[in-house]
Amino acid sequence: MLDTISRANGSASSVNGAAKDTSGDMKALVRDAQSLLSAAASLTGNKADELRERGMELLDQALGRAGKYQDQAMVKGKELAHSADVYVKDNPWRTVAMAAGVGLLLGVILGRK
Repeated sequence: MLDTISRANGSASSVNGAAKDTSGDMKALVRDAQSLLSAAASLTGNKADELRERGMELLDQALGRAGKYQDQAMVKGKELAHSADVYVKDNPWRTVAMAAGVGLLLGVILGRK
């Protein structure tokens, strides 16, 4: 049981870490694209076209990375759901007891307020 929980916690923390890294990367890419597009708005001619193209490329990269990380998150989520399903099927009474314990604890905490 503890092994399953620790694996789930490890997977969840790696997903959280990847999400934070992704968020930072995405924000940086969008900021760069915004600055390029803002600079291109004040310019005319070939230089403006080049800046607009570069800004659009950066936005396309951001969308591509977002899609890749979304796919990875979906796969990880499915793996975690499957491992939880297997654990519940292998240990039904232990799962019921844990759920009842958590429910009792929440009831006591909420009942005091």
